[in-house]
Amino acid sequence: MDPNHKAHFYFGRCTRCDKEVCGAGRACRAMGRLFHDTCFTCCVCTKKLAGKPFYSTSGGIYCEEDFLYSGAHPSPEVCDSCGFLISDLLLQARGKSYHPSCFRCVVCRQSLEGLPFAVDSRSRVYCVTDYHRVQAPWCDACRTQILPTEGSSESVHVESLSRIYHVKCYERKQTLTRTGAD
Repeated sequence: MDPNHKAHFYFGRCTRCDKEVCGAGRACRAMGRLFHDTCFTCCVCTKKLAGKPFYSTSGGIYCEEDFLYSGAHPSPEVCDSCGFLISDLLLQARGKSYHPSCFRCVVCRQSLEGLPFAVDSRSRVYCVTDYHRVQAPWCDACRTQILPTEGSSESVHVESLSRIYHVKCYERKQTLTRTGAD
């Protein structure tokens, strides 16, 4: 050993880069393992984590921001609408989790917490009124939408020969057809 060389403290090998960790102030311990302070970084943004809050899951080490807000969080309590962690009230609908304020009609943006809702074929969520307004079929006789009657959430229609009718329009059409006035 060179007598002019100052003695360096050897702490072991870095878990991440497998190089020697020597010298005070250049290393940190986390999760029972040794790291160079420059090697102990977030696996998403590479921010140094020595002395800062961090999270470790599935072999990755994350800064607080990336773990909680960028989708790295493995918890099912991530809002399906906004993608952020749900840390307080949780609303579950359609087998997914939402912030209550994020579960809204795609048309009028009304909160649907505790209200009936409908979902279209593309999994978009609607209040019942907007669903019927947007998705209701059109009557082939009078050319208006077939909407639920006041106070109801379901519409009734007749389908005949691949055409859709209001019940009254269909009855009128049948009467006209029988009398030959069509």
